[in-house]
Amino acid sequence: MDVMTMVSMLGGGFLVSLQIFAFTLVGSLPLGMLVAFARMSRVKPLALLARLYISLMRGTPLMLQMFAIYFVPYYVFGIDLSPDSKWQATIVAFIVNYAAYFAEIYRSGIQSIPRGQYEAAEVLGYSGAQTFMRIVLPQVVKRIMPAMTNEIITLVKDTSLAFSIGVIEMFTVAKQLVASQVSMLPFMIAALFYWVFNLLIELAASRVERKLSYYHD
Repeated sequence: MDVMTMVSMLGGGFLVSLQIFAFTLVGSLPLGMLVAFARMSRVKPLALLARLYISLMRGTPLMLQMFAIYFVPYYVFGIDLSPDSKWQATIVAFIVNYAAYFAEIYRSGIQSIPRGQYEAAEVLGYSGAQTFMRIVLPQVVKRIMPAMTNEIITLVKDTSLAFSIGVIEMFTVAKQLVASQVSMLPFMIAALFYWVFNLLIELAASRVERKLSYYHD
């Protein structure tokens, strides 16, 4: 098998990896914000529930969570597994897992804003929503960008864990090619795919940080 054929096959697998990546971000970023607000809530049962959720998601392996979400409906509730069950379990597991990490990053950023800025906004007549959107949020985004970038890069690499329940993404394709071709070249090409994509993420994050540079800590 020639190199271009390998690249084409790995590219097809990478599209699946990108889908996992995109669906995870679309679901986990807003969910993480909701969990962060629940974690900071003055309603103690809600805050305790959010803390328990975060502890459970961060304290157990993502792979184990995928297995649980995939098999529990069948073994506990008797729901038959469909051809789409593996994909659905993968997306749900990734979203609920990464939402927990994003929630803690959001919380640390929000709580790092001095209380005086809220008081100053109140004096100027801003509502709570206006204060958060116009004053707090831009500063929070700037402060959490390094941590968020690190988690997003980790997410790109974690998409390879989907193979554990049979989702054929790029890492799975690379393993199949290595076995059939008796060559490490597919792994090297897959590594290049991951590296280039993560490099693009780093560049995009750096550009956002530069645009927010007028906010000084």
